[in-house]
Amino acid sequence: MSSQASVSFDRPDEARARSRPLDPLSAMTRFALERLLKRLIHTGSLTVVLPSGEALRAGDGETDDPVRIRLRNNRTAWRLALYPGLALGEAWMDGDVVLEKGTLWDLLDLVGRNLALRPPPRRGRLARLWRRIEQANDRAAARRNVAHHYDLSLDLYRRFLDADLQYSCAYFERPDMTLDEAQIAKKRHLAAKLLLEPGQSVLDIGCGWGGLAMTLAEEAGARVTGVTLSDEQLAVARNRARERGLADRVEFRKQDYRDVEERFDRIVSVGMFEHVGVPNYQTFFDAIARQLTDDGVAVLHAIGQNHVSVSNQPWIGKYIFPGGYTPALSEILPAIERAGLWVTDIEILRLHYADTLKAWRDRFEANRAEIAALYDERFCRMWEFYLCVSEVAFRHRGCMVFQIQLSRRVDAVPLTRDYIQAA
Repeated sequence: MSSQASVSFDRPDEARARSRPLDPLSAMTRFALERLLKRLIHTGSLTVVLPSGEALRAGDGETDDPVRIRLRNNRTAWRLALYPGLALGEAWMDGDVVLEKGTLWDLLDLVGRNLALRPPPRRGRLARLWRRIEQANDRAAARRNVAHHYDLSLDLYRRFLDADLQYSCAYFERPDMTLDEAQIAKKRHLAAKLLLEPGQSVLDIGCGWGGLAMTLAEEAGARVTGVTLSDEQLAVARNRARERGLADRVEFRKQDYRDVEERFDRIVSVGMFEHVGVPNYQTFFDAIARQLTDDGVAVLHAIGQNHVSVSNQPWIGKYIFPGGYTPALSEILPAIERAGLWVTDIEILRLHYADTLKAWRDRFEANRAEIAALYDERFCRMWEFYLCVSEVAFRHRGCMVFQIQLSRRVDAVPLTRDYIQAA
């Protein structure tokens, strides 16, 4: 961390400030925020204007693009000082943080770059116990959590996703790829790892709006069963399959992965594992082992991170993905081993999701007026914050996407990775 980092005060009207008695609440707020900023911001430049008009400046000032925000009330200042991980997002949603210089991305990117300088926090036994409670995700909780996010209007998702409604990390084979091209590349990359042959049966766990399932049926000749807990996604997926003449090859169900009883030649799960919860990892991989044929292949595509945490980011957990968690590989692999599965390939996609989120963010902004008409201004500000803070997590906070290929037999897939590129 830079030894030049500092926090200073700036009074726009020094004489008036000196003659006015200090409000004890304001003085305490100022002190608490000063400590937070001094501890957090070491590189770059951030100015926080308090409700009194005083300004706290933090950082080393070595930037041509400083960020300046104004807090509209003491309550916001106090909450930021006490619980910034939750309060900043809520204050942005409510309009209690006003940008005077820079953008929301500039602010969150600055915070993320500084957090990257700090080691991940260590959590004690009580925090680990709370994680087990928070992420229990039994069948009823899983349905509620899915409905919270995925049962929003399809019109919302159409305004920032690609044409096929792929709501997961794209695969940018080239930097100049469009979002739609990169999502097609992602589906083909997954299909190659599945080693699909015509007529094989595929289980798609967490099938979303059905895009991947239909692609596997159309391009590989597979028979696909997709399961989801979202009523909205289920209806859309079934309708899309009918429109594309795939109803005889693609079946979509509202079903928990734990309740699927058939066995399949191939299993794929994209962007769903983040909702399983640590206490259910063994159940998840035991289900994969039970549902996979003896010579079958499974591919898991999910968000992870390069360190063990305890819970979701608090604002994300409250407003966007309740019950969600991004695991480290060290938390996943033991459950895979206990399930008796072979890990036949692991690929880490590092900045692919950051670029995906950037594309979503740009599209969201371009269609912001239409989205505000669907919902309201507060909803737009919530989703702006979600897309920005998520991108920051992939650029600065150790998040990535992993693709884990699994099998029951040691020789179920070729012994070199050449087949993936060839396919």
